[in-house]
Amino acid sequence: MKKIQFKIVLSILTISILIISCKPIIYNVAYPTLDDGKYDSEFPYKSSSKELEEISNSVKLLNCMAFYESYIFRKESKIKKESINELTLLNKSVDIGRYNRTASGSATIIYSESGVVALLTCAHIIDFPDTVYTYYFEDSGKETEFVESISIKVRQNNYIPDFPERGNIEVLISDIKQDIAIVGNIYPASLSQEIKEFKYPIGAAKNLEWGSFVYAFGYPMNYKMISKGLVSSPNRDGNGAFLLDAVFNRGFSGGIILGIKDGVPNFELVGMVTSVAAEGEIVLRPLAPLSDMVINPLVPYNGPVSLERKLNIKYGVTKAVSIEAIREFILDNEDYLSSEGYFLSSIFETDDEKED
Repeated sequence: MKKIQFKIVLSILTISILIISCKPIIYNVAYPTLDDGKYDSEFPYKSSSKELEEISNSVKLLNCMAFYESYIFRKESKIKKESINELTLLNKSVDIGRYNRTASGSATIIYSESGVVALLTCAHIIDFPDTVYTYYFEDSGKETEFVESISIKVRQNNYIPDFPERGNIEVLISDIKQDIAIVGNIYPASLSQEIKEFKYPIGAAKNLEWGSFVYAFGYPMNYKMISKGLVSSPNRDGNGAFLLDAVFNRGFSGGIILGIKDGVPNFELVGMVTSVAAEGEIVLRPLAPLSDMVINPLVPYNGPVSLERKLNIKYGVTKAVSIEAIREFILDNEDYLSSEGYFLSSIFETDDEKED
């Protein structure tokens, strides 16, 4: 009986030793692509919350507000755009009003050195037109050439809430066509010590493939969030642009996108969220906020209304600009940035360029 018990114990020990010794083999079979030098397409196999939190601290909420002065003309005045000057504004306008436009999005600290701080964001967040015209319409609905109003931008404020000195940020360079911008400011070095820039390597979006797994960071609806997604249509423009299936909300524009090469936490910056597929329409809405109104569906609304352009977001189709396009944009503007004290080119140098 004792001999049988000894054999059973010996067998259990032997099996345990075999299981332990096979762990590396099982691991290599389960994750065969983690050492192939390519961007991963599988969900991360272990936690990287600490690293992700560190990265999120370099992503900031960017708020922008543009202030306009608006001059309104009577239809009978038949004012044309080319005839407007200072005298026209003073003598022909029948009313002067003021209003503002706002936008918010995400921006990532890519440079912080001795008080000099620069952030990467989308151009459309900080791009407000200097002049806005509206025109009168004929009874048939056709737009005329006669100006109804002209609105002139008198100032613009850009700020990051948790930055020093009220968070004021200046637009350094911007390209609305590529939807890339660099914003920044120079603060006293003692005040900028807590401003931590993004520290991970620059990647190569052209090497992303169908189904590559990525993380995206941003401020949708003013909440700091991280989202995951899969890449579609890699290199869709020949310069690394791609699509994501990540859920997009207002404020996510400007958020960074990270690929993973050979397992976490090997993150690389591969692009930036720019926009989402959407359909626009013109709607009538009451001037008074709907949340303050008591509505009886049986009584027609006869109060004042205004026209509003409304975008219906098509969730799950998110566009991204590649790190290659961002790099080219910054290097093309290297001389100007350097003259202003922002030495960003070293961040985007390739390994070969650094060796030279």
